[in-house]
This record gives sequence, C-alpha cells and structure tokens, in this order.
Amino acid sequence: MNIGFIIDALVTIIGVTTPILLAATGELVVEKSGVLNLGVEGMMLIGAVTGFAVTLNFGDSLGDWAPWVGIGAAALAGAASSMLFAFLVLSLGSNQVATGLALAIFGIGLSSLIGASYVGTVIAPFNQVFPDWLAEDPIGRVAFGHSPLVYFALIMVVAVGYFLNRTRAGLILRAVGENDISAHSIGYPVVAIRYAAVAFGGAMAGVGGSYFSMVITPMWAEQMTAGRGWIALALVVFSSWRAGRLLVGAYFFGILMTLELYAKASGFSFLPSQFWAAMPYIMAIVVLAVMSARDVAGSEAPACLGRPFMPNS
Repeated sequence: MNIGFIIDALVTIIGVTTPILLAATGELVVEKSGVLNLGVEGMMLIGAVTGFAVTLNFGDSLGDWAPWVGIGAAALAGAASSMLFAFLVLSLGSNQVATGLALAIFGIGLSSLIGASYVGTVIAPFNQVFPDWLAEDPIGRVAFGHSPLVYFALIMVVAVGYFLNRTRAGLILRAVGENDISAHSIGYPVVAIRYAAVAFGGAMAGVGGSYFSMVITPMWAEQMTAGRGWIALALVVFSSWRAGRLLVGAYFFGILMTLELYAKASGFSFLPSQFWAAMPYIMAIVVLAVMSARDVAGSEAPACLGRPFMPNS
C-alpha cells in the first residue's frame, strides 16, 4: 500500500463525508430545539437541484461567482422547504414524524420534476478554494485540495458546538428543547426559536445536497443523494446530540461509504460489492437499534424532542 493510495483514500473519505456532516449539523440544531424533522433527504434533493439549476442558468452572466450564488440558492431553497414543515408542525400542531416523512417524499418528487430537463447535463465543478500550488504535494492535497464546502462544513460543526455550549442564545435554544413550557413561562418565544432552528437545519441540508450536484458529480441525476439524508438523521442519534461526536461519527460513516469503492479497486472479493454499498445503511439501523435498546436515546435526547407545543392564546 503506497502513499498515493492512502492520500486518495483520505481525500475520498473527506469528500463523501462532507454532505452528511453538513446535513447532520443542521439537524442537530433542529433537534436540540425539540423538533424532529425527518425530511432531511427531501431538503437535500431540493437544495441539490436548485444549486445545480442556478449555477447552470446563470453561469455565463455570473462567471466565477455562479457556484457561490448556486450554493446560496440551495441554502434558501432548503430553508424554504423546511418552512413548509415548520408551519405544519409548529403552527398547526401536526405530527412531526408523519410530516417529516411527507417532506422527504415531497422533496424527492419536486426535485425530479424540476430536474427532468437537466438529467445528464454537466456543469463546471466547484473546485478548491486554495491556489493549486498548495495542493501539489500529498500533505497539501489532503489539507488544501478540497472544495470550499469541505472547510465550511468543518467550520460550521465547530461553530454550532460553540453556539450550543458557550453562548446565551444556544442555552436558550437548549432550554426550549428540554422544557418548552418552562421556557415559555419565563418569556422565551418557543415557536419563533423553533422556526429559526428549523430554517437553519433546512439551509444546511440544502447546502449538503448541493455538494452532490456541484462537487462530487457536477451533473444532475434523480435521487442523487442516495439516502444520505437518512444517514445524517442516524448520525445525530449516534453522536448523542453532541457536536464533537457528530464530527467523529460523520467520518466513521464516511469510511464505511468509501469501503465499497476501494474494495472494488483492490480486488477484494470475499464479500460482494453490494454488501459494502449497503454497509452505511446497515450500520445506521444497528446504531439506532442498539441505542434504543440501551435507552441511551431516551437519556441523551432533548426531553421535548418530537413533542408538539401550542402556546396559549
């Protein structure tokens, strides 16, 4: 095993980890506020098709700024779709699980409809942000040879961890998730805080989805997120709702997702390639089952997670 193989593996792991890290970071904030949004997969696909479409249609007029505008549009589209969910569960008091699943299905269908005319169309990839000479040697390639979204994901998970644990606003958000009645009684706008958290989660999911259509494979294909939104949901539980563990868990799932590619490349045929492709999803199910059996989810999850709150009029 040479150094080139190791570097290629590290770069691949970082690349496949980024979208689930982005989506999971947003979902962490949502769940810390006491809301369970299972529509991450749908929001990622809406962000993916929006970012791709904006970059494609405005590439000539915006030039080098087109990918940045596409990322911004993906974030706005993800946030807008999350507001449909927020209105139904926060303002109308609908069931969060059923509404989240409906959002996931809605996002899959809407992205397929919008992207029907873009299937197979290619755009220029959203390349590395650092100068090429910094990524010429192996160490430089691992540190500097990535899309700006890779560094954005790392910055955001650190920023969210700091926000939740070190700021007054983060303390208020956690208080809303732990005891919404008490938070409401001392004057905190529970519904408004949860709206903001859901919007942030949607924006992060949209950016995570755009990573697929603008970086990994800069072309549009239906359902190109391939279930990564569900892995992001499992990752939040796997991390026990903590940002530091979220980062470690994301790269653990990234390694699992990379095994399929390198098992094929190395000719390792003890197990079929389909097994390695399914491994991240199997692990997600195992993680959720084990944590539920040990009652870890019940002890670590925000106390009000998934529970509707309707303020008295």
